Amino acid sequence: MISMPPSERDLHAYVDHQLSDADQHRVEIYLANNTEVAAQVRAWQHDAQQLRAALSGALQQPDNPELDPAMIRQRVKRQSRRHLASAAVLLIAVSIGGLSGWQARQMTLVSAPLPMTDAMQAYRLIAQQGILPADYTVSDDGDMQGWLDRYFNQAQRLPNLTASGYTPISGRLLSTEQGPAAMVVYEDQSGHKVSFYVRPPGPKNTLLPRGSRSDGELQAEYWSGAGYNYAMVSPSDTPAAQMLKQTLKF
Repeated sequence: MISMPPSERDLHAYVDHQLSDADQHRVEIYLANNTEVAAQVRAWQHDAQQLRAALSGALQQPDNPELDPAMIRQRVKRQSRRHLASAAVLLIAVSIGGLSGWQARQMTLVSAPLPMTDAMQAYRLIAQQGILPADYTVSDDGDMQGWLDRYFNQAQRLPNLTASGYTPISGRLLSTEQGPAAMVVYEDQSGHKVSFYVRPPGPKNTLLPRGSRSDGELQAEYWSGAGYNYAMVSPSDTPAAQMLKQTLKF
C-alpha cells in the first residue's frame, strides 16, 4: 500500500496503471482534492497518449501467419514424413529447415522494436515540433541536474557538452510503457538542439549495449547504466551527430 500523499514515483505508477486497485482508488481520491497535482497527472497521461499514438506504427506489426503454432506443427509433420523417405530426402529437408529457421529469425528481428524509438519520437514532439511544452526551464540560477535528480537520482549525470557549445535549456517529464522518462534539451548559440533521454528498462529489464542508429532525419547514440537506458538524439545532418558519436564518456 502506498503512503499518502503519493510520491512522484507513485503518481507515475498510477499513470502507468501499475498500482493495485485499492491504491489506484486512493490516488483518485487524492487527485480529486488536489487540483494542481491532478493537472500535472493529466499532463503526464496526455504525454503517454501522444507517445503511444506516435509509436503505434513502429511498435505494432501485423500478425504473421508463418509463425502461427498450427502452421508450424503442420510443417514439422510434413518434414517428418519426408525424413522417413530416404537419406537424400533427409538431406534436402534439413537444408530447407535451416533456411526456414534463418528466415523466421530474420522476421523476428524485423518485428522487434528498434532501440530507443521513444527517445527519437520525444525529440520530434518536443525539440522539433514543440507540441509538448517544457516542465522545467533553466533560468540564471537554474539547476538542470537538480531538477533531474528529483525524479532520477540514481541515474547517470547529465552529459557536459559545454566544450561543444551546447548547454541544457529545458526538461520534460514523460510517461512511457516502460515507465516514467525524462528528456533534457540542449541548445547551442545557433539554435541547434540535441537531447538527453533517460528511462527505466521496462518490465522485461531490457538493457541496451552501446549502440547507434538513424531514423529518418535523426541520429541516436544509446547505452545503459545504473539501472536505466539512455539516448542522446540529434539531427543526423549536423556536426552534433558526429560529435556525440565520438564522445566516449557517454
